[in-house]
Amino acid sequence: MRIAMVSEHANPLAALGEVDAGGQNLHVAELSAALCRGGHEVTVYTRRDDPDAPGEVFAPAGYRVVHVPAGPAEPVPKDELLPHMGEFGRFLRRMWTREPPDVVHAHFWMSGLASVLAARAVGVPVVQTFHALGVVKRRFQGDADTSPPDRIRLERMIGKEVTRILATCSDEVFELIRMGVPRAKISVAPCGVDLERFVPAGLVERGNRPHRIVTVGRLVPRKGFATAIAALPGVPDTELIIAGGPASGRLTDDPEATRLLELADRAGVRDRVTMTGQVSRDQMPGLLRSADLVLCTPWYEPFGIVPLEAMACGVPVVAAAVGGLTDTVVDGVTGELVPPRRPDELAATLRGLLADPLTRQAYGVAGCDRARSRYSWDRVALDTLRAYDRVVPAELALDRVAGGS
Repeated sequence: MRIAMVSEHANPLAALGEVDAGGQNLHVAELSAALCRGGHEVTVYTRRDDPDAPGEVFAPAGYRVVHVPAGPAEPVPKDELLPHMGEFGRFLRRMWTREPPDVVHAHFWMSGLASVLAARAVGVPVVQTFHALGVVKRRFQGDADTSPPDRIRLERMIGKEVTRILATCSDEVFELIRMGVPRAKISVAPCGVDLERFVPAGLVERGNRPHRIVTVGRLVPRKGFATAIAALPGVPDTELIIAGGPASGRLTDDPEATRLLELADRAGVRDRVTMTGQVSRDQMPGLLRSADLVLCTPWYEPFGIVPLEAMACGVPVVAAAVGGLTDTVVDGVTGELVPPRRPDELAATLRGLLADPLTRQAYGVAGCDRARSRYSWDRVALDTLRAYDRVVPAELALDRVAGGS
């Protein structure tokens, strides 16, 4: 099958951890790689944000990345990209008129807008993964939400126009239904985890305290690192490692890093908080394995890949009971769920688990089993292909069975 992945701001080749480079980049990269392993032809279309980037490049995993000229060839915050989606869509239409894909899979709402505009002219079905919804972001961020004013209206329009929607968790299904999307139009395909990279055995970093808690993500307020810092005074003899953001040498220029360290100073735990900056994919498994607990306490989370990576490493997870985390972490089995933005309850949960190594071990074993049985990228690719099969014309499906593309 010829598959067009559209990911307007999240280049699958980008380094993770910077602003606007996180879970979506990884999702697109790993899903594309898994589909290529299954014998499919995948092209990822992403906006060109570097004047020196080639027009197209083949990733080592086998998929092609096309850098779309839409807007300036420089980094632009994703919330400022909407004016360039018309140009992005026109480029897609020209490409697909010459060589139409069998199915388009759009990632994020602006990719969906560009894809609908382009696919309408060439008669190709569009599958949409939102990754995050404007109604949820507005609910939790309020006036701090920097999304374009038309985002929620356009997401509803996209939900009606696309052929099918792939939600990443059950919570998102309910949100889509409240937006007016028919349940029959929605399938669920979660994010996955690299089970060759994230394993229980391997190198482990050494900690500086009796206990270590690790939390990972982009340095933005909604990731909830402030909640972790606020809980730390109630968790003695424990260090907190915050991984993510720019390279370590540039953390002093990052306003969120500065804010978090000031919070740690005021809470009297600055000596127990370490910010590593960006951590490479090769280093991440060792960092996660060094933890007694991996912590994920966002205000909201459409899915959350870090808990899966921790589970695959056999490390128990404490997570806020929001969004996709309620699907991933089985409370009392692979870890524990806590109310969001409640540092007092978080501290009590952390103290209890750090004092109970047998429970932590049991959670780690169960988490590893769950990650390996449900969340391999090959399994996610099969879930995704089932959704494609529901929208691709039947004659094309027959061609594939007979050995066609």
